[in-house]
Amino acid sequence: MRTPVRIVCLAAASWWAVAAAQTPSVPAPAPAPPAVLDADECAVWARELSFARSVAEHDAEAFAEHLHPQAAFGAGSPQPTRGRDQIARRWVGLIEGKQTLLRWYPTRVTIGGARDVAWSTGPALYQRVQPGAQPRYALGAFQSVWHRGGDGVWRVLFDDGQTPRPASEAEAMAFQNGRREACPKR
Repeated sequence: MRTPVRIVCLAAASWWAVAAAQTPSVPAPAPAPPAVLDADECAVWARELSFARSVAEHDAEAFAEHLHPQAAFGAGSPQPTRGRDQIARRWVGLIEGKQTLLRWYPTRVTIGGARDVAWSTGPALYQRVQPGAQPRYALGAFQSVWHRGGDGVWRVLFDDGQTPRPASEAEAMAFQNGRREACPKR
């Protein structure tokens, strides 16, 4: 399975070498999500944005609050990271943002027959912070499964994604321009 999009910040040089060697194309961010989400799906949309904001604001406590206690990250990998505490420890580097900044946002959220389980997906942008770093940007995508607990709060239960590929400045701008705060309601 390919590397999850939400991974621990590995040594920057080795990660970028792997990312640069990847040839599969990650689709560009969708220009606008379909306007078909119900109130529960919009709640997950908002929660996904809040989750991404916890990383953008380097808030490890808020990040951990978004995780289900028995979450599995890298869910499709042979050895996913399991449990809130373990995931929070593995994500410290990305949350700190000292080598790589990670941003993402949802473009789709779906809830099926089980109204306490939701799926979300969207693009993810990695940006190396070292001056002159090349490639500076990489684009990937994420897929998350959310569970609404008895307290009514949505928390990430499973997370995985596509391996990021090097991206141009224009693709990074397109990513930023594709972000929508408002949920596309029914």
